[in-house]
Amino acid sequence: SHMLFSKQLTRPTMVLVGFCIACPFLSLLHPPLFNGLLVQMIEDVQALMLLVIAFFCYFYIRPDRCSEGKKQFWFWAILWWIMLFGRSISWGRDYFPEVQHVYFRIFSIFFIAPVVLMLFSKALRQEILLKFKTVPLPIYSFALALVTLIIADSIEHSRLIMPIFLYDLAYKDFMEEMYEFPVIWGLFEITFLLMKQEKLTMQAGVQTANNPNTDDLTGFKNVH
Repeated sequence: SHMLFSKQLTRPTMVLVGFCIACPFLSLLHPPLFNGLLVQMIEDVQALMLLVIAFFCYFYIRPDRCSEGKKQFWFWAILWWIMLFGRSISWGRDYFPEVQHVYFRIFSIFFIAPVVLMLFSKALRQEILLKFKTVPLPIYSFALALVTLIIADSIEHSRLIMPIFLYDLAYKDFMEEMYEFPVIWGLFEITFLLMKQEKLTMQAGVQTANNPNTDDLTGFKNVH
């Protein structure tokens, strides 16, 4: 009944760990920030990544073809990516700064509400619990996302560990954004490995449905 862990370490995660170690030294090279344009471009790239991941997840797993609990779980997972996309563009405020903030507060509800409201579904809650108990969590991908999230947050809010990662205050926003790339990748890798596992389970289910006597034959062999 306890949670399962996978020790699968992918090459991109190894590369990103090296990137995270090297990242603080980037500011020592004094790359040009172009009056905030570089940071804006990085934010745009990240927003695009989140949106592409949401579409990729939909077309990879096709939740509309899944059974009820799985369907809800994967639509919920996709909505998480859409919510992260919304948050990355400050619910649209980044592109329409002249519009009053109250409208973006309202807009943010459309991103956040579906993720929260879906949790009232018993089928979804059961599927989440089932995933926790039966699907191994890729521990290195999770650790990468969690650690870099803590680093990005500590840079953004000038927390205690910030001086370890930020050597020049002029690069504060830049460094925060750089550490958000591994967060996105770590979360994507967890989602992708879960989807791969789901596909294998679904294919195995289809094979069993097509060959309903397989288990009987195996049992027969074992007895004799």
